[in-house]
Amino acid sequence: MTIAAALLVGLLAYGVFSKGGDTTLDEAVAKGERPMAPVAALPVLGADGQSSLADYKGKVVILNVWASWCDPCREEMPLLQKTHAKIASQGGMVLGVDTQDASDKALEFLKEVDASFPSVRDRDREYGRRFGVKGYPETFIIDRKGRIAAMQRFPVDQAWLDKHLPKLLAEKA
Repeated sequence: MTIAAALLVGLLAYGVFSKGGDTTLDEAVAKGERPMAPVAALPVLGADGQSSLADYKGKVVILNVWASWCDPCREEMPLLQKTHAKIASQGGMVLGVDTQDASDKALEFLKEVDASFPSVRDRDREYGRRFGVKGYPETFIIDRKGRIAAMQRFPVDQAWLDKHLPKLLAEKA
C-alpha cells in the first residue's frame, strides 16, 4: 500500500513539475497571428562580426535552423539555395542558423551542398530555444516587419514555400 501511495505521489509530482515544449508560438501562427521574431546578434559563420535578423528588416526572411550532421537539413539545402536566388530580386532571402556544430564542420557542409546564403552560429542553442526549436531542420518565414508569418517544424518542400512566400513577398514593408 505504501509503495502504491509513493508511486501515486511521484506521478503527481512529475505531472506538476514537468511540462512539454512551449507551443505558444506554434499556436499563435496557426491562428494566423504574426508574433515578433526573436532578435539576437550572432556570430557570422565563416566571417568576422555579428549579424542579426534585425539587419534584414524590410525583407522577407526564410530563417532556417540547421546542423551539418542533420540528413534532412542536407536534403532541403538545394531547395533553400534555389529559393534564395529566386526571391532576392523580390526583397527576400534565406538566413541560415547553424546550431550544435564546430565552425569548420558547418562551413564544410555549406560548401558540400553549395549553399551561399548567409548563416549565423547559434553556439549554445539559446536563439533557437526562443523559437521553440527542438529538432532540425526547422524553418520560419519572417515578414518584412520582423514578424513570424509561417513556420515548419520539419523539412520544407516547394509546396510549403509556394503556399506562403508569394503573398508575403507581395506585402509592403
